[in-house]
Amino acid sequence: MSDPSHREATNVDLGNEVEGYLLWQAKIMEAERRAREFVAPMAWTTTAQRDEIEQRYVADSLTRARGDLEKVAARCVSLRGEYERRYRTLRLRCVAWTLATNAGFVAVSFVLLWR
Repeated sequence: MSDPSHREATNVDLGNEVEGYLLWQAKIMEAERRAREFVAPMAWTTTAQRDEIEQRYVADSLTRARGDLEKVAARCVSLRGEYERRYRTLRLRCVAWTLATNAGFVAVSFVLLWR
């Protein structure tokens, strides 16, 4: 039987891939729409020139979008690492305080019982 945590991680990865794909498709549609709006007032250009301008506009927009998304992804990884370190530290502190408090109660109880 397969490991449920592995299945869950696979589902999360698949969800992330689908989300990334949909986000990228939205960026493509937005770039194409903006390219059409950009060339619309250029009535003096031929159809071939408009198509070339649109293609270059879309390519430039997607290059910039990819760079932006890569920066965001890198920052997300960085933040995740930072939060995991902070959580680990907080968890260790909580465990230490709990153990210290319980040890204190045991010590006090031991002293009171021996009196």
